[in-house]
Amino acid sequence: MAKKTNKPAAEVQALPAGYVPTLKKVYKEEIVPALMKQFSYTTVMQVPRLVKITLNEGVGDATQDHKLVEDAAAELAIIAGQKAVITSSRKDVSNFKLRKGMAIGTKVTLRDVRMYEFLERLIRVSLPRIRDFNGIAEKLDGQGNYTLGIKEQIIFPEVEIDKNPRIHGIEITFVTTAKTDEEAHALLKAFGLPFKKHNN
Repeated sequence: MAKKTNKPAAEVQALPAGYVPTLKKVYKEEIVPALMKQFSYTTVMQVPRLVKITLNEGVGDATQDHKLVEDAAAELAIIAGQKAVITSSRKDVSNFKLRKGMAIGTKVTLRDVRMYEFLERLIRVSLPRIRDFNGIAEKLDGQGNYTLGIKEQIIFPEVEIDKNPRIHGIEITFVTTAKTDEEAHALLKAFGLPFKKHNN
């Protein structure tokens, strides 16, 4: 388990005042009516929503070099468009030379406008940059949430590999209000997440 520290990461650009992401409009105008019809909801309040997107990166080598965590946090902030926080160990783990309070990773939690803006960039720009890409796995967590593992952060065009040559992965978790995985899957698919197609 890890806890947050208040250490800031990189400065990020502010979005224009009054900016409304395209996917936020699409959710209200297209996705809500479609899901109401698909699942026979009787009220708009029953339609599942995307609550937040969390980006999380563990930095295993941080026990040897604290600067690696600071660099990772700065890079994650650029990817997410929002400041990242550094996470630290909650306990000692002697096998991994880990002490309580030691920085071990970085994370960002996106909501509302930032969340939709990141999701749009992820779907339209970053995922198509994966070599031989044929879709993402469909397995959800049983509670209406989905975690996507990105093997190489360089799929995000915001990353300047010359500044931080370390290749690493990122976990992206989509948290929804859906009561079932089926409903969450339908919601995320409607947003445009490219789930793998089954050859039935």
